[in-house]
Amino acid sequence: MSTMWDAKSWPIAAAMIPFPAMRSDGTLVQEAAPEIWAESLREVAQAGFTSVDPTDSWLRIADLDASRRADFMALCNELGLAVPAISTSRRSVIDPEHGNEFLAYNHRVIDCAADIGAKYVSFGLFGPLTPEQRKATWFWTRPGIKNPDDKATYRLALERIRELARHADELGIQLSLEMYEDTYIGSARDAVRFVTDLDMPSVKLNLDIGNLIRLHRPVEPWQEMIALCAPFAGYWHVKNYFRMEDSTTGQILTHPAPLLGGTINWRSAIATALEHGYDSPFLLEHYGGDGLGICAQNREYLRQILTSELSKK
Repeated sequence: MSTMWDAKSWPIAAAMIPFPAMRSDGTLVQEAAPEIWAESLREVAQAGFTSVDPTDSWLRIADLDASRRADFMALCNELGLAVPAISTSRRSVIDPEHGNEFLAYNHRVIDCAADIGAKYVSFGLFGPLTPEQRKATWFWTRPGIKNPDDKATYRLALERIRELARHADELGIQLSLEMYEDTYIGSARDAVRFVTDLDMPSVKLNLDIGNLIRLHRPVEPWQEMIALCAPFAGYWHVKNYFRMEDSTTGQILTHPAPLLGGTINWRSAIATALEHGYDSPFLLEHYGGDGLGICAQNREYLRQILTSELSKK
């Protein structure tokens, strides 16, 4: 096990998912003045974070012009926030309506990452929320859009991710693919199959197994997911859920949880990944309640794990 960071310096970024893309007055954060961005970024810094992932569900920095992108980075620098990575959400390169548009956008994300010095980008193959998901208290309790069981579309996904990977390789950027239900990387076995078929060593898996543990249906045990996928782990979205299963009725219920208290044993999961040479930043996410506050607590717990595991070297 070797890494360029110690437990204190390892980048642990805050996701911007607690902050909506639309403001209370109906205007978009994307079109807002930098002073508006600063309000949210200041909260992140005040929560003790020194790294942030802009997360394009909040702000698409890849679609800012050069001047406004410079304004964004100046704000981050002023607040002591590094930007080690950029995550994309629901902009799949095989989206049946917008696939070409999203492919072009993802290329812009890679260019943007290089421009600001971020070395990691996360992509996914999951689609937009359905109307039923938007109405639900927790969107994952309703069925979402599925990647088609179609060889041609599967090949297209491989071809387009390879195209993005070649672009990223030229710029020294690592790509990771986010595990998400009902996609070609929607289970541990499917994820390993996809990244193996892809055969691009610089493309890793974003082991966001919280996306799967929260589902109200049978899923692989988290231990199996980690055991199978840890050798391929890259930039990693980390969150936890309480998962309750009634074996007598088959009912399954889930709820967001802090890292320390949920179903996934993150101490074990991270230890396994480190044993396989994991050396990318982490991103902390949490839905519901004070998501930023929970992420701040999770950051300290994660650093405790890193301190313990790295001391075993």
